[in-house]
Amino acid sequence: MTPSPQPDYLSALDKVITEVIAPQAAEIDRTAKFPRPAVEALGKAGLLGLLSSTEVGGMGQTLRAATEVVERIARECASTAMVTCMHYSAAAVIEAHGPREIRQAIAAGKHLTTLAFSEASSRSHFWAPSSTAVKSNGHIQLDAQKSFSTSAGQADSYVWSSRPVAAEGLSTLWLVPKDVKGLTIPAPFNGLGLRGNASSPITAAGVAVSDTAMIGPDGGGFDIMMSIVLPYFQLMSASVSVGIMEATTTKAVAHVSGAQLQHLSQSLADLPTIRAYIARMRIKTDMSHALLLDSLNAIENSRADAMLRVLEVKAATAEAAVEVTETAMRVCGGAAFRADVGVERHFRDARASTIMSPTTDLLYDFIGKAVCGLPLF
Repeated sequence: MTPSPQPDYLSALDKVITEVIAPQAAEIDRTAKFPRPAVEALGKAGLLGLLSSTEVGGMGQTLRAATEVVERIARECASTAMVTCMHYSAAAVIEAHGPREIRQAIAAGKHLTTLAFSEASSRSHFWAPSSTAVKSNGHIQLDAQKSFSTSAGQADSYVWSSRPVAAEGLSTLWLVPKDVKGLTIPAPFNGLGLRGNASSPITAAGVAVSDTAMIGPDGGGFDIMMSIVLPYFQLMSASVSVGIMEATTTKAVAHVSGAQLQHLSQSLADLPTIRAYIARMRIKTDMSHALLLDSLNAIENSRADAMLRVLEVKAATAEAAVEVTETAMRVCGGAAFRADVGVERHFRDARASTIMSPTTDLLYDFIGKAVCGLPLF
């Protein structure tokens, strides 16, 4: 049977990965430099507009396509994958509730966006901002201490959360341009992993935006977060973890197959203990991919367990990625500590998802509530 041709967006992605993303991945990790060439290449290929409707010039694709794109990028460069994940999470909100001119700019590949939810005061409880939005002299004044925002200072806009202006509810969302006066990045990102994703704090001090910058209704931020942001972010975060696992397993297999014990005329792969570790890595990776696909099916078919899968998929894949990359370090031995082998980069990158809001521990609590029939909030 002749295999079906892959979608055009994946063919376009393969070219960007081969020519731009893969060759620059190690250098991005070493220098902690934002992957601007990759973002520009994704834009030119139409992939920043993957989720934009055809009406505004985009590809009109869905969450499933976004997870495929992010997972493939993550096999080569998790930093670029996380930038893309956060762009798609924010772009999905803008596509549903944002202004047409920004939707068109995203579709044209000329606008990178991201989320700015997490705050130092509420930690991983991203749905409960303490930052404020108040009417002042004919505009809205935003004041905030955002703790982390991927692509901080690099994205063209932020989907920004604050307390409501006047309505009831936990939050209101805003579309904030990057160059607005009063918006500052206190310190550049210098982290253990995902070193090129520019995940820095953002301070808003008397930032003035128009009341038309509001995304959705005043007080309606929580509903948008739960209905759009949560499923997109959770499943694409899981895609990053799956991509990391795929790359790590491939590199570990290549190493143990090639490394020789010359006095025994054997490769490391000839040792049953090594093969058992490789088998565990492969099983964990395949189980994670299967859960990701089932989560997509649950959402697309409005299954009763869709929310449970949304909660499970990031927690499960994040923990599995930590285990798989740790096992790879073990089976590759001293070689795994060398940057040129590539395993230690995946080892570091894999750890980010466990502590990225919503953290694994927080998700375990939500999952437990869901299974026990208790309200999540």
